[in-house]
Amino acid sequence: MPTESFAEFAACADYSLLEALRPDPQATADGRDHQPRQVFSGHYVPVAPTPLPEPAYVTHSAELFAELGLSDTLVHDPDFARLFSGDSGAATGPMRPWGWATGYALSIYGSEYIQQCPFGTGNGYGDGRAISIFEGLFNGKRWELQLKGGGPTPYCRGADGRAVLRSSVREFLAQELMHALGVPTSRSLTLYVSRRETVRRPWYAPHSRSFDPDVLVATPAAITTRVAPSFLRVGQLELFARRVRRHAHPAALEELQLIVTHLIDRHYRSDINAALPLNRQVLELARLFRERLTALVAHWIRVGYCQGNFNSDNCAAGGFTLDYGPFGFCELFDPRFQPWTGGGEHFCFFNQPAAAEANYGMLMSALRPLLEGDAEALAALEGLLDGFRDAMGNALEAMWAAKLGLNGYDAELLNDLLALMLRAKADYTRLFRRLSDLPQAAAELQGCCYAPSSADLDASWQAWLERWQGVRQASAAQLQAVNPAITWREWLIAPAYQRAEQGDTSLIQELQRVFRHPYQPLPPELAATYDRLKPEEFFNAGGVSHYSCSS
Repeated sequence: MPTESFAEFAACADYSLLEALRPDPQATADGRDHQPRQVFSGHYVPVAPTPLPEPAYVTHSAELFAELGLSDTLVHDPDFARLFSGDSGAATGPMRPWGWATGYALSIYGSEYIQQCPFGTGNGYGDGRAISIFEGLFNGKRWELQLKGGGPTPYCRGADGRAVLRSSVREFLAQELMHALGVPTSRSLTLYVSRRETVRRPWYAPHSRSFDPDVLVATPAAITTRVAPSFLRVGQLELFARRVRRHAHPAALEELQLIVTHLIDRHYRSDINAALPLNRQVLELARLFRERLTALVAHWIRVGYCQGNFNSDNCAAGGFTLDYGPFGFCELFDPRFQPWTGGGEHFCFFNQPAAAEANYGMLMSALRPLLEGDAEALAALEGLLDGFRDAMGNALEAMWAAKLGLNGYDAELLNDLLALMLRAKADYTRLFRRLSDLPQAAAELQGCCYAPSSADLDASWQAWLERWQGVRQASAAQLQAVNPAITWREWLIAPAYQRAEQGDTSLIQELQRVFRHPYQPLPPELAATYDRLKPEEFFNAGGVSHYSCSS
């Protein structure tokens, strides 16, 4: 029977992180710890979230509720709504009356940074507005529930700890779309908005063509609850390894060992024997994470996803997609597609494998102190790192072969296709989906490209199609299971959060329906809106074609 009462929900509580890891010894007992400060040791800080004033329900994921064994009626339970709009005073039974925030380090493309820490030490960087509020067992599986926008923590760096409704809607919808696409990801549980509290953020004026935000906008504050097996990041392990290298405190190495063991317990225990000595477990962790990370990035490119800001602190150590900030999905095909104005080409669409390699290298660096003195294990770790590029290449080749329905990777055929897509200004999702219909003639690709057709271009398409059909092995149904019919189009998302700011959430619910089965064609009445090329007016439009990280 599904869980229908808040008391039944509370009974699912099981706090493995709080039991296995150490709190900051300078933390308060009641979680009232909302001012920026340095955190020198410990794995987490107890923090009570800041409730939204006058919270209102926006939406929830019926699919995730079902997976967790929760009744949809629970979303309107007063105590459930209190908890997930930021009021931990609703906690009852075995629940903790506060949440927790964690610190982590930042590395960008393999370079360590501490400049983002307001104290210049790295001890003040971490979950500035993300507060985990619950961990428990649901249908035999462990999940952690985290509020995004739950108010300031010691890591807030002087900010308000809030998230705006715009970014909350984007993250809520994107997580569930990615799950439906078959991409490993954090999930969305609930979304609440305040009827009274607004926060000011830089954004774009209507019809703006500015690259950077050009106005300050007051937007309703919101809290979305994201769900994952854990929220452990590569950057978290880095933080503890840096403390070991600096001899920051006597227990630094022990704290690193504890968090690595906890990571294995949370994400890899089914594949790593707990009876193995620690050095063997660490090597297995490194191997398994490489498998997951390379598979993940291949999935991203398969579905057209660009993370936008793939630093090590945005890289989930469990090997799934985490932190939907300045992300985007490629419409007009461009290997250099990058929606975030602050990201640069190093985090662009086709550079994501290189960013993943850099993040993998930072995890290897974090694991090395646990293998100190074991030359054989250290050499094996280096071997895994040296082999990352080949492993990533193999994952990409397998992905492209599946996307084109080939028995094996054909570099020449793929590269000729990508060059044609650039010439024709192809829409990434529509073009691959049309190929899934097994077209025989260039004319069948109409409606997939932004450039007008020409005799020369049509001849190139015809020649490529004939080569492809000569080697293709997969059926239309097999190709349609790899190439989605529907993608994220920012110009169709913006009206949903804009209307929601005025109290109308109908477009959010409609998008949830659209994204529920992205490999199936939409009914005609929805396809007319959601399955079409990007209108010219939205190219180079601020807040739609590009945007800042303001959220």
